[in-house]
Amino acid sequence: MTVKKHLFSILYILFCCTAIPVLTSCYNHGQKTPDAWDLSRQQIDSISFSTTHHYTQNYNFLVTASSLPLGDQIGSSAFDTLYVTKGERIVVAEIQTVPTDTIDSVWVKVARDQITQGWIRESQLLEGVSPDDPISQFIDFFSNTHLLIFLALLVVVGSAYAVRRLMRRQAYIVHFNDIDSIYPTLLCLSVAASATLYASIQMFGAEQWRHFYYHPSLNPFTLPLTLGMFVASVWAIIVIGVAAVDDTIRHLPASEALLYLFGLGAVCSLVYVVFSLLTLYYIGYMLLIAYVLFSVWCYLRLSSRPYRCGACGSPMHAKGKCPNCGTVNV
Repeated sequence: MTVKKHLFSILYILFCCTAIPVLTSCYNHGQKTPDAWDLSRQQIDSISFSTTHHYTQNYNFLVTASSLPLGDQIGSSAFDTLYVTKGERIVVAEIQTVPTDTIDSVWVKVARDQITQGWIRESQLLEGVSPDDPISQFIDFFSNTHLLIFLALLVVVGSAYAVRRLMRRQAYIVHFNDIDSIYPTLLCLSVAASATLYASIQMFGAEQWRHFYYHPSLNPFTLPLTLGMFVASVWAIIVIGVAAVDDTIRHLPASEALLYLFGLGAVCSLVYVVFSLLTLYYIGYMLLIAYVLFSVWCYLRLSSRPYRCGACGSPMHAKGKCPNCGTVNV
């Protein structure tokens, strides 16, 4: 009887501890927001400006130019000028439209702090700043035209030299003397597809890309279809790249694996530059189809290795000199 009383008391206490908070808690009706049409003229203008220019008040920029002049007044009425320099962070404080300005009708007031703030034309501002976000700055860095031309020349020369050296040494290299793994081929194809998609967005979805530039995200499911596919392809490159490195280390000795990965990086760099540039001239689409067929043909041809070296046991496509140890197999 005593045990039943204790059990009843415990159940009663548990019931009270559960029921009392539930019965006495408040219901959250959600945050009250004003009606969609109950907006001031300034709020409507701000929403309209953000839609077309992709930024508005309180947006943060990072200064990338050597310096930017800020006037204390709009246009020629300014009599004092302050400067913000490279690496400083500024925030948009106010935006005004000046229809009489023949150079740029949009003027932006930015501030570094309470003292250093002033007006500047939007065109001059955007040329010397980058959104204060690491993804946007990464995009800005790799979108530089002079950098792309320099990288293209460097990659083409470096890749040609690396491939020539690897072929002379009869070392393993993707597409030509590949290892028994699909991941290096998949990595090259992913880079080619991603570069083609990136250039396509630049051509056919410039405003969509510009909005992504100002409001970047690494979540492909929160983005429009084309941008989501591009971000997903970048994630795929990372995952496949890790798998390719792991498979290479398992298939080859340390020195051969390092040499193979160096050649793989050179091929991927060359593929990225070629497809990102040629797609701008519509050549990249046909080239991508040809490259996919070529890559699949190379993998199917090289993946069949019926022979093994009698000295080291490495798989071989045909009898003859082993590419791993140099032993001649007959």
